[in-house]
Amino acid sequence: MPTVIRVRGLRVVIFTNDHWPPHVHVIGPEREAKIALGGMARHPTVITTAGFSRAQLAEILVEIDRHHDL
Repeated sequence: MPTVIRVRGLRVVIFTNDHWPPHVHVIGPEREAKIALGGMARHPTVITTAGFSRAQLAEILVEIDRHHDL
């Protein structure tokens, strides 16, 4: 599970050979979220989350969208 980026102390990782839709996992101390990447015209969206506030998820979505080309 390679770390793609680090954001505010969180790791954004991709599991190779994972299921559809294309997504990343955001992992932090005692919290995790799965974020769908969306297509070229769509923004990332939350699939599942545990332990993140709405404000934290909003920041995460902005960062993932900003790094979409990675």
